[in-house]
Formats: sequence, C-alpha cells, structure tokens
Amino acid sequence: MTDAVTLKPDLGRYGVWTFGVPKPDQAAEIERLGYGALWIGGSPKGDLNYVEPLLEATENLQVATGIVNVWTADAEEVAQAYHRVEKAFPGRFLLGIGIGHPEHTEEYRKPYDVLVEYLDALDAQKVPTSRRVIAALGPKVLELAAARSAGAHPYLTTPQHTGQAHNLIGNTVFLAPEHKVVLSTDADEAREVGRGAVDFYLNLSNYLNNWRRLGFTEDDIAKPGSDRLIDAVVAHGDADAIAARLHQHLEAGADHVAIQVLGGWDKLIPTLTELAGPLGLKK
Repeated sequence: MTDAVTLKPDLGRYGVWTFGVPKPDQAAEIERLGYGALWIGGSPKGDLNYVEPLLEATENLQVATGIVNVWTADAEEVAQAYHRVEKAFPGRFLLGIGIGHPEHTEEYRKPYDVLVEYLDALDAQKVPTSRRVIAALGPKVLELAAARSAGAHPYLTTPQHTGQAHNLIGNTVFLAPEHKVVLSTDADEAREVGRGAVDFYLNLSNYLNNWRRLGFTEDDIAKPGSDRLIDAVVAHGDADAIAARLHQHLEAGADHVAIQVLGGWDKLIPTLTELAGPLGLKK
C-alpha cells in the first residue's frame, strides 16, 4: 500500500506548467502571484540540476517534474538527485515520472512493464511514494498511480476526464491535471495558437485513445483537430472565462490544476497575472 493516504501532497489549488525551465526570477514572480507549484515539462533531465536554482529563488513554491521520462532518465540517477534536492529543500520537490510516448522509443518492451520496473527501482532507492506522481491517462495507469505513488498527473485532458479519474482512484489520491490556456477573446486566434501546441499529440496513440474514450470522434482527432477538441483542451477567452474553465477541474475532483500558458515565454507572467484575481489567488 502507498503512504499517499496520509501524506497527500498540498500544492495549492493552482500551479504553473512550463515546457522547459523558466528563469529563477520568473519562478519568484509565480510564487508572488500566489501559485503553489511550478511544473517543469518537456521530459526534463534526470539529474534535476534545474530544480535547486528555482527553489533557491523562492520561499515556499513547490517544484515538480511533469514529467521525467522513464525511457530516457536512469532511475538510480533520478533517485540520487531526488534525495539531493530533498535534503537541501525538504518537502518542496515532487517527482513526476511517466512513460512518455511509445512512438518515440525504439524499445519493444511493454511500456506499462517498464513503468512498473522503474517504480520498483525508485522503491529500492527509498524515494517515498508520497513525493512522486505518475503521468496517467487510461484506467490501468491511473490505478497504478493510486497504488504506487501519491497520485496522477494527467496531461492534455478535460474536466470530464478529471471526473472519471477521480471516480476511479478516489478522494485520498492526489489528482493534478494540466490544462492549456490562451488569454485572448479572439476565438480564431486562440484556436490557432492552441492547434500549434496540440498538433504534436495528434500523432500519439495514448492521447488519441484517451480522446476516443472521452467521446471525441475520428473527425475530431484527425489533424488539425476540430474546434470541439481544441476548445476542450485549450481554455481561451478573457481571464474570467479561463478561470471558470479551470475551476471545472476542481469541481470534478482535482486537487490541483497545472496551468500551461501558450504563446511563448513573453506571455507567461502577463497571463498568470491576469488570471490570479479570477482564480482567487493572492497578489
């Protein structure tokens, strides 16, 4: 059994997901705006050398990986790095791991088995289940996340998926979906930006299968993605409209929502600043 029942992570209601590593001063501003966590995405390196500068620049902000790819990051290296960060900044780092995309590896082993072996290796290196989460979309990996980690970090999903995941894994397991946003009331412009971000995933079976389970049609998930699909996975409009959309994840059972601002690094802080008020964060 996992110890996640008694040690469920507390990252606040909202955090920030970035594709790559932001600058320490951006992390400090994210904390000042009231966001509880910074998720480093884009399969960051297993050495975790990018984590300490972000924690040094902040006081209480948590940093998480979203996610370290188990195909490319050695489990022992990741475990040693976790313990290094935890020793320097106790309780402020959450290790997110995931299987990545089967299409992007030459390995022929079953991805699920690889993930289980990786968790076994983390156990052997005494990385606590309460400080790790798993990228999960389908029921099988969601159940694994509930059993072998603090919870799940679904990516590129909808509040409907959050509700289904919550019903499957229960209240005691941490659930932190990611959701993309474009702060623009021009729907065509916002969808164009959204399609630019979603296009990559329209070739990947795990996302396509997840959208099928959610009721999207083959026409919806065929490139370049229907308006219905893009609107479902990319929140756009003014700050109030985006905040209302993000809040639907919390209403569906999420503990925390990781917000990915699209449009480039120059949009990050201005968008998060506009959202802070409607999201009920301190300024």
